[in-house]
Amino acid sequence: MKDDGAPNVAKTTDPPPPKRVPSGGTPAHCTELEISRGGSVFSDRFFGAFQWEEFACGCGAAFVNIAATYPIYKMIFRQMLHGVPITSAFAQLRHEGLGFLYRGMFPPLAQKTISLSIMFGVFDGTRRYLVEDYRLNDYGAKVIAGVVAGSAESILLPFERVQTLLADSKFHQHFSNTPNAFKYVVAHHGYRELYRGLEPVFWRNGLSNAFFFVLREEASIRLPNRQSVSSRTAQEFVAGAVIGASISTIFYPLNVIKVSLQSDMGQRSEGSWQACKRIYIERDCRISNFYRGCAFNTGRSFISWGIMNTAYENLKKLMHQQPQIPLTSE
Repeated sequence: MKDDGAPNVAKTTDPPPPKRVPSGGTPAHCTELEISRGGSVFSDRFFGAFQWEEFACGCGAAFVNIAATYPIYKMIFRQMLHGVPITSAFAQLRHEGLGFLYRGMFPPLAQKTISLSIMFGVFDGTRRYLVEDYRLNDYGAKVIAGVVAGSAESILLPFERVQTLLADSKFHQHFSNTPNAFKYVVAHHGYRELYRGLEPVFWRNGLSNAFFFVLREEASIRLPNRQSVSSRTAQEFVAGAVIGASISTIFYPLNVIKVSLQSDMGQRSEGSWQACKRIYIERDCRISNFYRGCAFNTGRSFISWGIMNTAYENLKKLMHQQPQIPLTSE
């Protein structure tokens, strides 16, 4: 090898230039990996906060309630739809006979059992996740969790849609039962028709759930701790009844708008605001006429939410009850 007198210096290879980093500051493949891991962690943490007992208690409470209050609901529905007094609504149902009294009960039974299961289960899991992982204050967590639970409930709107059609006398000749109603609507008007009236239901569910859970937990904290089973059950009934009836009364006009929107089929759906203005004009331009049937609805809600709250609390106690291990003598 030729030596030119220059000192021997070990040749060094420069490190390759760094790869161009996207504007986000992290290589693309790393970003995808981190997003994937982040999504997995979120999924594990979020859904891991859910407890199956909450879903089961909500389902059981709804079943007990619907079995007792459906005939009352049907009279309220007729008042909402036709704007008639309670005596006329009762006369309509009496004329139709007992065979039609429980007609359309399956949709609210299925919808309410699933709905209340979602309501209590999703609320508890979301609140737990927000408090434990994000250290959110308890009130903020309750409000957000209530809105999330209410929004999740809105996916069950097809049950309310079919219930409205079955309860309306002008559709009695179109459907013989719930499955037949679902098939008819989908076959003639598509799946989108099942979600007619989604907007007022979305607002009703989200806001009413947030109010309900905040007030319910405040009541459980501030009311005295009753020792006897009878007095504790009575307190649970009254607390749930008063809170549920009050919230139901506040949001009653949204139900009127929903029923009005869902009483049509196949035609182009109005917006909620347009329906509100139309109902206002049809009912002599008086806001008080939006509350036709509200007094009866308040009474039904009082009974309904009282039953649900009491059933939920008792089912929850039953599920969390520790089994007693019998003592064995040596």
